Amino acid sequence: MTHHFSTRERPPLPTGWRRFVARLPIRLYRAGLGPLLGKRVLLLHHTGRLTGLRRQVVLEVVAREQDGDRLSWTIASGFGPAAAWYQNLRHFPRTTIQCGNRRYAATAHFLSPDDGGAIMARYAPEHPRLARRLCSFMGFEVDGSEAAYRQAGRRIPFVRLEVTPRRHLA
Repeated sequence: MTHHFSTRERPPLPTGWRRFVARLPIRLYRAGLGPLLGKRVLLLHHTGRLTGLRRQVVLEVVAREQDGDRLSWTIASGFGPAAAWYQNLRHFPRTTIQCGNRRYAATAHFLSPDDGGAIMARYAPEHPRLARRLCSFMGFEVDGSEAAYRQAGRRIPFVRLEVTPRRHLA
């Protein structure tokens, strides 16, 4: 079975009031209200590759794993590989993340297309509405099958943020 992916470019970055709304969670984190957002999102601190300035973005967590002292969060770039935070992590993979009120020193690891496909195939049955919405947002038409989500996941840039053991900052 073939799965159709539209040729539409990645979604445009939000502007105006949509940008304001998209950035509201950052204000919640700054006000110490990050726990209100739950464990499904995190605040990523990153360094601008061109400016060297500190930047922040709130991203949805696709997967969270803990193995003893090792923690990791997997995130997806809904705006594709050209997203500023994604490009910034490519240049400066050591970063800080905040989940709730806890901060962690983390290192970004960029996942292969096969890993992305496997992640999306696991994510879709656990979060069917969000998976369908993410794929639609990115211009991928999926029929709900594992194969369709696996194919979409191969085209979505995924990043795993790994925390150095015993390196939470607060």
